[in-house]
Amino acid sequence: MSDRGWRRKRRVVEVIPPSVPAVPPPIAATNAIGSHPLRWGYLLTLGGLGALATGLLVYNVRSIVFSVFLAAFITVGLDPLVRWFQRRGFTRAWSLVTVILLIVALLVAIICVVVPLVVSQIQNLVTAIPHEVDRLRSEGWFDEGNKTTNGALGQLTTWISKQSRDPEVLAKVSQGAIGVGLGIINAFTSGFFIAILTIYFVATYDQTKEAAFHLVAASHRATFASYTNRILENVGKYLSGMVVLAFINAVFSTIVLVATGVPGAFLIGMGAFFVTLIPLIGTVLTTIGMTILALLHSPTAGIIVLILMLIYMQVEAYVLTPRVMSKAVQVPGSVILISALAGGTLFGLAGALTAIPVSAGIILIIKEIVMPAKDLS
Repeated sequence: MSDRGWRRKRRVVEVIPPSVPAVPPPIAATNAIGSHPLRWGYLLTLGGLGALATGLLVYNVRSIVFSVFLAAFITVGLDPLVRWFQRRGFTRAWSLVTVILLIVALLVAIICVVVPLVVSQIQNLVTAIPHEVDRLRSEGWFDEGNKTTNGALGQLTTWISKQSRDPEVLAKVSQGAIGVGLGIINAFTSGFFIAILTIYFVATYDQTKEAAFHLVAASHRATFASYTNRILENVGKYLSGMVVLAFINAVFSTIVLVATGVPGAFLIGMGAFFVTLIPLIGTVLTTIGMTILALLHSPTAGIIVLILMLIYMQVEAYVLTPRVMSKAVQVPGSVILISALAGGTLFGLAGALTAIPVSAGIILIIKEIVMPAKDLS
């Protein structure tokens, strides 16, 4: 064969692709199920029952899981305080010891001072509300106000007076001094458990983070640790800032209520502390509640409380919040409302307080990781 003929034949051979054997369809699993339907049905049923049992187990220990989760969040919120002591010349060890001693001192103060005071104020408030309502009805302006509101004011005071005198309501609210004491003891038992977990988490905060970082592949560990530390630092600043603002609000509210003579001022101020931890709407809710309780005491007290709280809201919005929360991640108002509603529906007030920092962390992840990645893609 000539040289030209051999090259032509080689080109023809190269053009024609070799035949590819057909891949059999994946029918092995179908045949296996079809040949043993009872076995597969039994295994699937066992899997479903196992999933239900696992869900029931998690549901039964939900309070413990939530306590651990809440203790971890408190630890993240206390980390800026530890670093504040370090910036003042304390070593890391002495900073941890100082923060732990502060937690212990707070627990002792709550048990020795707050609990007896709360019990006595609850009892005084239960007995004072009927007298306040009766005195309010005897005021000269009450009849005119009732006519102006088409009887709504009278119905409100009647309902409050009836509820405060109803033995069943009193039994549910106070149940006597013993019932109140037992309810508070149960609440503080859970709080004591969370406090012990918080002390442990604070003492082992850095070690726990390092152990968690080692679960990530070495090639991504540095990046993961960097972003995690930034997220925890920002969420910690957010939590500590909210606690500072809530404490200032509670102190101011208590002073205003004491000055106007409203009964149960300390108890109302302590409740204002927890409600004010919910940003954007917490101060509004406490202002409304304090104004209503002050109006029951006297119209003058109600007007004074309303005016002073409105002034405080402006100071908080334009002076305190920018200074305290300047370095923390900012959360949009719509996200705050949705988070508070979802968390409150699931776990009550504690869930509403915890859901907002979670949202802050998610927003930080989106800003720091998701958006830059999308910009580069």
